[in-house]
Amino acid sequence: MSNEFDLVIRSGRIATAADIFTADIGISGGVITALGRALGAGREEIDASGKLILPGGVDAHCHFDQPSSDGSVMADDFESGPRSAAFGGTTTVIPFACQQKGQSLRAAIEDYHARAEGKSVIDYAFHLIVTDPTPQVLGQELPALIREGYTSFKIYTTYDDLKLNDRQIIEVLALAKREGALTMVHAENSDAIAWLTEALEAAGQTAPRHHADARPAIAEREATHRAISLAEIVDVPMLVVHVSGGEAMEQIAVARAKGLKVFAETCPQYILLTAADLDLDGFEGAKHICSPPPRDAAAQQSVWRGLANGTFQVFSSDHAPFAYDSKTGKKLCGDGASFAHVPNGIPGVETRLPLLFSEGVGQGRISLNRFVALTATNPARLYGLYPRKGTIAVGADADLAIWDAERVVTVSNDMLHHNVDYTPYEGRVVTGWPETVLSRGEIVIDGGELRAAKGRGRFLECGPPDMGI
Repeated sequence: MSNEFDLVIRSGRIATAADIFTADIGISGGVITALGRALGAGREEIDASGKLILPGGVDAHCHFDQPSSDGSVMADDFESGPRSAAFGGTTTVIPFACQQKGQSLRAAIEDYHARAEGKSVIDYAFHLIVTDPTPQVLGQELPALIREGYTSFKIYTTYDDLKLNDRQIIEVLALAKREGALTMVHAENSDAIAWLTEALEAAGQTAPRHHADARPAIAEREATHRAISLAEIVDVPMLVVHVSGGEAMEQIAVARAKGLKVFAETCPQYILLTAADLDLDGFEGAKHICSPPPRDAAAQQSVWRGLANGTFQVFSSDHAPFAYDSKTGKKLCGDGASFAHVPNGIPGVETRLPLLFSEGVGQGRISLNRFVALTATNPARLYGLYPRKGTIAVGADADLAIWDAERVVTVSNDMLHHNVDYTPYEGRVVTGWPETVLSRGEIVIDGGELRAAKGRGRFLECGPPDMGI
């Protein structure tokens, strides 16, 4: 009898955002073509008895090979970053194509396609970062790019090289409404941060721990309130990225209670790190400098509640990989430089899923279905990739992660596959780790080994955002 399928995965415990059930998965042509019991033979077969099968993760917020104006260089490119993601159970990444001020947005996209060409082992899409919304960008380039599959873009209220003023934000939001795109916002009050930074530096308070003092929760709260208010004026949905704690969350919850379409994302650093991690010996705290900074234990608990109760729709890594012991990384301006001159960002694309699985599902803070929704289904929906990505269903791409839910792992940088020389989660013990990862039916990771060639990943054109979640 001829094989019915290219591959059959047998007897795994399958979890989606809605269901948990045991079944076989039949895969042909890179797509799931059958779910059921006792499926016919496959040309290849995997016995997943006793294992958990989840949709491959969708990491909707990561930075690879992103140029900057200060001379810093990201440690991960479009080969090492997606490879690391795959080892952590993620099968789709959506990094950012960042427009430099004065640059054509079209030129930025062409640059990032060139950076990514022939490198990624998994599929990828691009968000845009709009830093210079000129009449040309708003009138011609951005509408055309949205129609070509770049249906989400990020704007900033901080960083001199990136931030927009309120009028520019309104104009970008109005275009998003007109074209059916989703706007993401990094919400911190730039002028407040600049004033606090100058005061701290004048007082000689320049150690890494003062990064948290310069970017207090109130600066995030104010900018979140302002961004939501501008979106309300335009009457358009918005997603607030990397929310760090309860103050900004309150603004989001109030808006949602009013019926506004405000979505929110958080990240591993806000459930596992605190400002105390910035206060390590010497310059070590620079390893944990990111924006917004980690807060305190109370903020962590607020974020956990938000992950459980629906305040957050998305859990991303915000992987921003700067090596620590490097003159183009965290020590760009020297060992002991002011916190204001340390590149912002921490690595996490590989550890995102195991950390949330262990601390969330394993500790009973969130359900397994909620885990899938936060890490795969919701980002796929919001960014126009569902149901091709983010779920286990007939017709979906066979992007799957087979987990050993009982495996105990002590996280160390030596075991990870990024090009960064540290992990913020060194020594943390987690329970549950993906052992086999498939992308479009092809085994990419198996037993800790990379089995697929670089460059097999495909660029994904995104459809209209599904904002009905």
